[in-house]
Parts: sequence; structure tokens; C-alpha cells
Amino acid sequence: MSNSLPQLYVARHGETEWTVTGQHTGTTDLPLTERGEANARRLGERLAGHVFAKILVSPLLRARQTYDLAMLGGIAEVDRDLVEWNYGDYEGRTTSEIRAARPDWQLFRDGCSNGESPAEVGARADRVIERVREVDGDVIVFSSGHFSRVLAARWLGLEPGAGRYFLLSTASLSVLGYEHSLSEPVIRLWNGTQHV
Repeated sequence: MSNSLPQLYVARHGETEWTVTGQHTGTTDLPLTERGEANARRLGERLAGHVFAKILVSPLLRARQTYDLAMLGGIAEVDRDLVEWNYGDYEGRTTSEIRAARPDWQLFRDGCSNGESPAEVGARADRVIERVREVDGDVIVFSSGHFSRVLAARWLGLEPGAGRYFLLSTASLSVLGYEHSLSEPVIRLWNGTQHV
């Protein structure tokens, strides 16, 4: 695989109280825990020395804190399309709580009542990818887990629901890129957590 082709680095935000409890955290603007802050700093250490042509950050506090603590330098642009999945009625609820009322529910297939569908999240991911592919050089985005999983699926040309196959840990680093040419998108690294 060629390293001369541009790459998209995907950083998931650090731990929050709700990632610990497994509650769906869409638009609730939670800060990082102390552990989340420490892991964001370690993420920055892992990325030290890498120069990014563009840095994009979700407007949510947890993503912005992760970026700030990683101390990459440069100016980040807030991109509203990087916000986490809107969970609607399921905001703050765990999967088991949701399935108590709806036993066959699957986020990546069904979306959320009064929230976003997989297609809506996929459309946001497509807009991010379009902007990233216009940049000459490597880009890094700071976002949330479920959105980043859809982003990976769409990068590969898969349906948004295929994001269900790409599990992500907090403060993880992933790299999307290409094999031989810009017409051959691949995942170069997924869910890298060696630094945490």
C-alpha cells in the first residue's frame, strides 16, 4: 500500500460518564472523565509529529476536549456533520433498556424513534467524505463512535448500516486510505488503542 496517497485519520472522543454506563450519547453534551482526558493526551502523543492538512472536529464538547488535549497544533474547523447520531427517544438509554420495549431493535438497521435513520447519518458521512477528498494531504476528524462507524462504511462505498461491523473504543485511532489509487478506498488501521 502506498503511503503517498492522502489518509483520513478518525479519532473517537475519550471516555465520558455515559460511555462507561453504555448510555446512548447523541446530542447530550457531556465532558470527558479524568480517564478520558488522560487517554486524549495519550492519543496526542501517538500522533506527535504528524502534520495534517486539515483538522475537523464535531461541535460536541467531548470531541472538542479530545482534540484540545491531544494538542496537535493547527486550527481545527468545527464541522456540524461530525456530530454523533441523533438518538431521539433513545437518548440516554442503554441498548437493553431500548430492547425491553422493542426486542428486535438494531440501531444500524432501524435508526431511532424521533431521531435519525441510518440513511440520514450516511448522508452526513458522505458530505464529510466529499470535503475530505478535496483536501491535498492527510486529514483528521474528531467525532463519536456510531457516526465514525458509518463514516467508515461510506468510505468503502458500503451502505450506512454496514457500520455495525466496525466496533470502536473510546480514544481510539483509525486510518482510512487507499490501496493503489484514489479509486481503491481501504481501511488501513481500525480501532487502534495501543496508546490508552
